[in-house]
Amino acid sequence: MAAQPDKQPSHAHQQPYDLLESPKGSPIKMWNRGVPVEPAARQQLLNTAQMPFIFKHLAVMPDVHLGKGSTIGSVIPTKGAIIPAAVGVDLGCGMSAVRTSLRAPDLPDNLAPLRHAIEKAVPHGRTAKGGRDTGAWVTPPSQVDHAWAALKGRFDRIVAKHPVLAKTNNHKHLGTLGTGNHFVEVCLDETDHVWFMLHTGSRGVGNAIGTYFIAKAREEMRAHIANLPDKDLAYLKEGTRSFDDYVEAVEWAQDFARQNRAVMMLAVLDAARKVIHKPFDAHLVAVDCHHNYVERGTYFGEDILLTRKGAVSAQKGQMGIIPGSMGAKSFIVRGLGNEEAFCSCSHGAGRVMSRTQAKAMFTVEDQKRATAGVECRKDAAVIDEIPMAYKDIDKVMAAQRDLVEVVHTLRQVVCVKG
Repeated sequence: MAAQPDKQPSHAHQQPYDLLESPKGSPIKMWNRGVPVEPAARQQLLNTAQMPFIFKHLAVMPDVHLGKGSTIGSVIPTKGAIIPAAVGVDLGCGMSAVRTSLRAPDLPDNLAPLRHAIEKAVPHGRTAKGGRDTGAWVTPPSQVDHAWAALKGRFDRIVAKHPVLAKTNNHKHLGTLGTGNHFVEVCLDETDHVWFMLHTGSRGVGNAIGTYFIAKAREEMRAHIANLPDKDLAYLKEGTRSFDDYVEAVEWAQDFARQNRAVMMLAVLDAARKVIHKPFDAHLVAVDCHHNYVERGTYFGEDILLTRKGAVSAQKGQMGIIPGSMGAKSFIVRGLGNEEAFCSCSHGAGRVMSRTQAKAMFTVEDQKRATAGVECRKDAAVIDEIPMAYKDIDKVMAAQRDLVEVVHTLRQVVCVKG
């Protein structure tokens, strides 16, 4: 009797993602095991998967939650079209971090002066209309002027085609923090080295560009928009003038965002040197990454457009940053280059409730307990950023073990919010 081939063991149970089948569209691969996903976000994923230009499948990160048009925490590969609302309005939003030569004992016992120095050095927050915006420069410093000079020529060319974008907060928002979940932090790693880390994007001008082209996509699809699963999935077709103009404007906004973080980091370090009376180096390790953007890339042998909406590039060996919530851990990671996830990872912990829900559910006393040991604001205006409004960062990291490896684990000791 002929020998029978050995029965091959099934590896299906080892698959690191769950498959959400879309009856009308592309498959959805979800790296969310052990992490909750609200039903509305699942429906939003199914809506996006119906778009006819999706390439292969959607990749969903463990921090996924409801967004505008498409979920935050989505990696959306496309051929021949871009969905502006999927890219979002905080174009180029991302993270920057530097490791210093300082150690924990070098920090002052009272960290309040350090927080206040950073708050003074970096415009943050936003003043209600009618008064001076505290989140913008009155007179930008020279380093801001220098960075703007390198951006202005391209911006002028964009404005020449779309004059409405001239009336935006641009020059005076460069080197500023913003509001919401944007922050500047002082952290300690597992060896007690001091890190400075910040999170922000393209500020008012990026928001204006994103909002303008979202409206433009809807306008150009007005005859077909009723056929879309969601009007915010209106798209721009490759080969059209609007598509080309959008790509040009988005690439510029992403460069603005990167310059915004670079200028701000220098201001933060200068402020720290005025309070920490010990010389230190601040470029032993430097990481910068977008997590709201679109780029061209080659995956599965084909050239595509890849939108990361609340996701970070995790090419093999590439460094990235995954922050936890205010008062939780954050991680410096190295990409593992998993092509099934289009070489991506999560951009943070991800919200489990809206800002309105958080403010209704928690109190200032809850905020104080949740951020004990962190020098930060502890008032009603930041309750929406309370750690309990976010997913468990340890579970988020466990769900993406095949996407990134942890290089450093950081814990916050100072946090500045807008």
